[in-house]
Amino acid sequence: MRQVLSVPSQLGLLLKAARKDAGLSQGKLAERVGISQSRMSHMELNPGSVSLEQLLAIFAELGLEVVVASRPSVVDTTATQALEGIRAIATARVGSTPDKAEW
Repeated sequence: MRQVLSVPSQLGLLLKAARKDAGLSQGKLAERVGISQSRMSHMELNPGSVSLEQLLAIFAELGLEVVVASRPSVVDTTATQALEGIRAIATARVGSTPDKAEW
């Protein structure tokens, strides 16, 4: 599973989906990480209340990990799209794609 989270509400949905994919009830997962079932339910419904320690423990039980990466900036995305457009035009006109060294 690969999921990008950009708002807290997505975390709750991810926790629930991953728990169900693992075939675990809220109670069973909660027991494994040392919290109550009601706390597990609260975290799925209000993911902003999850501590990092609890999140990492839950992820470990579900076989998930946290990966931190830079977001592509709007400038990078726009420049990439522009280069792809230029390359498409060059291909259409020349009949072949120029090498990157020719850019």
